[in-house]
Amino acid sequence: MLRRPALALLALFSSVTASLATGEIESLITDADRERLAAFDRAKQQALGEAEGADSQSALAALRKAANAEALPFADFDLTGNWQCRTLKAGGLAKLVVYGWFDCRVTDDGSGWRLEKLTGSQRTVGRFFTESDTRLTYLGAFFVAGDAAPEYGAGVDSDQVGYAVRTGPDNWQIEFPLPRYESVFDILEFRR
Repeated sequence: MLRRPALALLALFSSVTASLATGEIESLITDADRERLAAFDRAKQQALGEAEGADSQSALAALRKAANAEALPFADFDLTGNWQCRTLKAGGLAKLVVYGWFDCRVTDDGSGWRLEKLTGSQRTVGRFFTESDTRLTYLGAFFVAGDAAPEYGAGVDSDQVGYAVRTGPDNWQIEFPLPRYESVFDILEFRR
């Protein structure tokens, strides 16, 4: 027969184990963003198909390279620091748009990596959660320069979700399925 202290310890261990099994992201991610991640492959294929009709061969080459990049392990890769970043928007209003390079920064606030896009009119701020050794999930918030950055979960107009993959020794990207505005699939590329 278990004594009360042993039962209390068992109950505490069970609750800790349950929270580790679901992870912090499970308590944060919205239902809408779960649906977007579930549609990831379909959205990517649709966007790539629509982008094939783009006029710019250099933009199309950049999209193909990013979309087909091999996902490398994040082990021994430090995201922290200053990065150049650019957005590729595929499908939707325009078949394909490749923006110029802007400034981004990744910091480690003690609970994980945090991204801030620092320049350009369209901004994002958010955090990463480990999905696997080759993929992270990004939960972020979209906002326009000059406006205050909302918190993730503030609403469908600002919430962002995507998968981050490492693509080279000093390169990585976040792939966003079904972003709220303008396109079907976005890729935010990063380089040192």
